[in-house]
Amino acid sequence: MSWGTELWDQFDNLEKHTQWGIDILEKYIKFVKERTEIELSYAKQLRNLSKKYQPKKNSKEEEEYKYTACKAFLSTLNEMNDYAGQHEVISENMTSQITVDLMRYVQELKQERKSNFHDGRKAQQHIETCWKQLESSKRRFERDCKEADRAQQYFEKMDADINVTKADVEKARQQAQIRQQMAEDSKADYSLILQRFNQEQWEYYHTHIPNIFQKIQEMEERRIVRIGESMKTYAEVDRQVIPIIGKCLDEIVKAAESIDQKNDSQLVVEAYKSGFEPPGDIEFEDYTQPMKRTVSDNSLSSSKEGKPELRFGGKSRGKLWPFIKKNKGVTPEDFSNFPPEQRRKKLQQKVDDLNREIQKETDQRDAITKMKDVYLKNPQMGDPASLDQKLTEVTQNIEKLQLEAQKFEAWLAEVEGRLPARSEQARRQSGLYDGQTHQTVTNCAQDRESPDGSYTEEQSQESEHKVLAPDFDDEFDDEEPLPAIGTCKALYTFEGQNEGTISVVEGETLSVIEEDKGDGWTRIRRNEDEEGYVPTSYVEVYLDKNAKGAKTYI
Repeated sequence: MSWGTELWDQFDNLEKHTQWGIDILEKYIKFVKERTEIELSYAKQLRNLSKKYQPKKNSKEEEEYKYTACKAFLSTLNEMNDYAGQHEVISENMTSQITVDLMRYVQELKQERKSNFHDGRKAQQHIETCWKQLESSKRRFERDCKEADRAQQYFEKMDADINVTKADVEKARQQAQIRQQMAEDSKADYSLILQRFNQEQWEYYHTHIPNIFQKIQEMEERRIVRIGESMKTYAEVDRQVIPIIGKCLDEIVKAAESIDQKNDSQLVVEAYKSGFEPPGDIEFEDYTQPMKRTVSDNSLSSSKEGKPELRFGGKSRGKLWPFIKKNKGVTPEDFSNFPPEQRRKKLQQKVDDLNREIQKETDQRDAITKMKDVYLKNPQMGDPASLDQKLTEVTQNIEKLQLEAQKFEAWLAEVEGRLPARSEQARRQSGLYDGQTHQTVTNCAQDRESPDGSYTEEQSQESEHKVLAPDFDDEFDDEEPLPAIGTCKALYTFEGQNEGTISVVEGETLSVIEEDKGDGWTRIRRNEDEEGYVPTSYVEVYLDKNAKGAKTYI
């Protein structure tokens, strides 16, 4: 099967077909190019997505990634970043191995096609020229034959006419002979040109055109093979990254399998454990006997031997009780507002940070000292005196950091000296603390802690148990007095000596203006100008069900 023999007369159609083949190749190149752009865009979007959900440095999010589930998620984000890189590899390889290569091949193909069809047109023009010569020779032979025939007829007519002179007859005879010779010459010329044309025509249809069409056929077949190879390369480029993508996915599965729910639960315990012991049983108080009421050391109540000295606080517009959620106070330097266990962790973290800074400054001091020694031995390298100021600054920074570290280490030693044994901490976790509000009013015979996590080192000589509170950081809003939502009766005497609290006497009846919100304190009012907070356990509350903000109890 050859185009030269089968399609010898389809020059124009072959020209259109080969142009269509080049258009198909260019369309495929455009397709691959757009695929590479999609891969790059996809990789960019994956990288942006991974970056978007990465934890911010020195933020609360970064602390959350100590949990195994968060670590697995972080590993997934990192693997997705590598996953995106493989799509970039696909784009790069398709560009270099397919797009660039095919674009160069298309230019060569166009040039080869142009050359082949130029040769074909040249052969066509040559055979057309030969055909024109043949036609011209044929017409000349035809014309000379007709002229010779007319000249012969004229001679015969003159020769038959008796009235024509002999000279005219001779002249007509010579003219007939000349025309006859011219016809013979035209015949010979026409015969020669015809033979030559037939030879040229045979060579055109059996040699030139088949050779040219064969080249065009080979060119077209090479184009078809090339586009097939490019399609294989297209698939192979994808196949090459499959193992790496598979590894990325395997790492994601491995990260997911590394999630340990028990470990995360333990981290929650370590993060929020207060270190306090649960309160003990409240002793029975027998009012039927004429005896002084006693209070358990572990009770939330407080009393004072003898007649209590009442101290009624006036209506406070000072600071709110710090355990309310609207508190936005500044954390004390010694973290005394944290429960013992949390305070110990904060102090330990601070000590570790300070030690790292000290080590960093110490390394810098050693480096400056070595540089100064080099300058002393080689003055041409620098002036040793120029480093004195920097060395002094670094030394002062080290001393300052060491003093700071000693201060926090002292606080840490104090806390660790008061914490229960580590083996017993599991049973001493307090549920009274959350991430924002901490409040403990437990007083034990052995260890005495205030609601802010600070400690009373020695037992007070007085039997009165006071509920301590840190400084209050928020102020009451200057707004209309809150309406009463019920009443309460004081079960025990409470001396409100801190700002925001109010003193009450056992048996006293007062108005309730704000319920206990879970922090262990109830806001009450005496008359119209005295209000404050008292421990909820010190009062018995009777809420008005119809009052706004009151809860309904079944």
